[in-house]
Amino acid sequence: MAELALFFGSDDGNTEAVAHRIQQRFGESVIDLHDIAHATQLDFSGYDKFILGIPTWDFGQIQSDWEEFWSDIAEVDFKGKIVALYGLGDQFGYGDFFLDAMGMLHDVVLANGGEIVGHWSTATYEFDASKACIQGQDKFVGLGIDEDQQPELTGDRLNRWCRQLVLEFDLDIEVADLDD
Repeated sequence: MAELALFFGSDDGNTEAVAHRIQQRFGESVIDLHDIAHATQLDFSGYDKFILGIPTWDFGQIQSDWEEFWSDIAEVDFKGKIVALYGLGDQFGYGDFFLDAMGMLHDVVLANGGEIVGHWSTATYEFDASKACIQGQDKFVGLGIDEDQQPELTGDRLNRWCRQLVLEFDLDIEVADLDD
């Protein structure tokens, strides 16, 4: 069993592709990947550190596999667990709902006792509203990825965020900076 579990939901493949890109940076021995479509609450046991990936669909909707698992994730006990989030969205096409699903997932994890790490600056994004913004700060609750409008920034964002997570998860590893 790896040190981290990364759970993702993905309809069109972008969130899954980002999960694999994160795993490449940390190494397969460090991160176990789990598609939330096939996950159970038991899959969360045995881990103390998590990365959760969720895209926002249309007008602030939760991705379908996460939506089906929503009542289950609300039952997962995150007390004493450290959780980082990443979300995908389209800041220009859906700028009023950018990364909303990540904000909603954050609220569930926080309500269940989880410690959230991996906050990310909003500085290089253009959007009107987001449930993923931390009130009073220029930060998201996790890493924001926009494969529709800013795919050229994803690799560098992942490199920097993964290095940040090594510190915040207190891991004794080095992550690979990749040019993908």
